[in-house]
Amino acid sequence: MNHLSDGGLTDTPQGVGHGGGRASHVPVLLKEAIDFLAVRRGGTYIDATVGLGGHSYEIAKRLGAPGHLIGLDKDPAALAIARERLTGSAGVPPAADWPEITLMQCSFAEVGKRFGPKFADGILADIGVSSLQLDDAARGFSFQADGPLDMRMDPRGERSAEQVVNHLDERQLADVIYEFGEERRSRRIARAICRSRPIRSTAHLADVISAAARPMNSESRRIHPATRTFQALRIFVNRELEDLQALLKAAPRILKPGGRVVVISFHSLEDRIVKDAFREGGIKDKYYRVLTKKPVTASEEESDRNPRARSAKLRAAEKV
Repeated sequence: MNHLSDGGLTDTPQGVGHGGGRASHVPVLLKEAIDFLAVRRGGTYIDATVGLGGHSYEIAKRLGAPGHLIGLDKDPAALAIARERLTGSAGVPPAADWPEITLMQCSFAEVGKRFGPKFADGILADIGVSSLQLDDAARGFSFQADGPLDMRMDPRGERSAEQVVNHLDERQLADVIYEFGEERRSRRIARAICRSRPIRSTAHLADVISAAARPMNSESRRIHPATRTFQALRIFVNRELEDLQALLKAAPRILKPGGRVVVISFHSLEDRIVKDAFREGGIKDKYYRVLTKKPVTASEEESDRNPRARSAKLRAAEKV
């Protein structure tokens, strides 16, 4: 599997995401994230993307019984696994010195509404789609196996990928593919999709895109022709960039002085939003001390062990 630096894409048809499968969950940049959070015993921390609970487990170990860990996730399936991991079987904590755990099914875009000023000592957000979602064909995130065109992280979400693919007009669809997938052949792909409607499955969509956007050179052959379009649809369906902007806007108010925010992103669109928010908060508004002049990336060893870590970028800032 080859690393691609363009937009955080990999050459797998699944795209990128955080963590590993349920049995072998490997949180990305785990040590680096925990180090930058500088977890204080007895503090209050928000894991804005609790996923399968890998990062949260390490935070909880350091918080101890006086602490409080709050985990958020749109995906009820992920929350069920995280709950088992973080609260133990039959509600028996994994350790005697274990913090209070609160798990909530919601988007991290809601943190500004749910938590008051100077509430948290730290916020962690590991952005992206998880293996739990990618590996379940019924969720429609990947074209590795055929499945329905869904792509909703929250099954209660108002729009699915099928609705987007079949109901947006050609120009709107091209704009989505270009803006969120950074796909240069967006117009050609949108035209082919509109001519092939209705499209109901991931395999059908991937076939339509592949026929319309054959690899132009050796670089583009390294990833499946549908990868960028699938990324674009997922981001659009789940409002991922809008949610990230809402989280970053709320974070300075929610953090206590000295509190830290750590964000792990997986493609250039996300990383740019994080970089700009931290830079503005540090230089213009003076409420952040930026802790990462450049994004922290995975070691060669971690990238070999967990290929999805190859495109991960971590940035951190401290509330002053």
